[in-house]
Amino acid sequence: MDLLGVLEGLLFIAGDEGITLEQITNILEINKDEAKELLVKLRQNYEAKDRGLRIRFLGNAFKLTTKEEHKSYYQKLILTPESNNLSQSALEVLAIIAYNEPITRAEIDAYRGVSSDYTIRKLLAKGLIKESGKSSMPGRPNLYKTTSEFLDYFGLATIDDLPKIEENNNEASDEELFTSIYKEV
Repeated sequence: MDLLGVLEGLLFIAGDEGITLEQITNILEINKDEAKELLVKLRQNYEAKDRGLRIRFLGNAFKLTTKEEHKSYYQKLILTPESNNLSQSALEVLAIIAYNEPITRAEIDAYRGVSSDYTIRKLLAKGLIKESGKSSMPGRPNLYKTTSEFLDYFGLATIDDLPKIEENNNEASDEELFTSIYKEV
């Protein structure tokens, strides 16, 4: 098996969180020297001029990041009118943040049932959400909340102008769960 390709996939999946040297050694079942050697090889591959990514060691973890020298192109993508439409996942994340702010990424993921890393990054880049501090939860994750740009985008004066969500209290009673409209003959 090509461990270099596996490592690349691990870095991709780890996303913003990154992956530690210890995690790499445990997952790939190799020693630290072998893991460092793989990281150096992969890092050299990414340093080529024709590559748009690089491996960086940030916050005690290895992460895939974009190259700084390409930043102007990435900004064009984010700021073009075609990319200003919000996807269904972006709308979901925005709604979760707006109704529950401040909220952590893990809490957003729990509501959605899927990872929201990419969507949160895109919403941060568009200025519709912002980091608003650190949670007191273990690991001190970032808290997110909406911005004034969010209010402008949706034509709201304040966050209180969001439509109220009515809770559905039409749950079936226990008795209804065990009875049927169909009778045995």
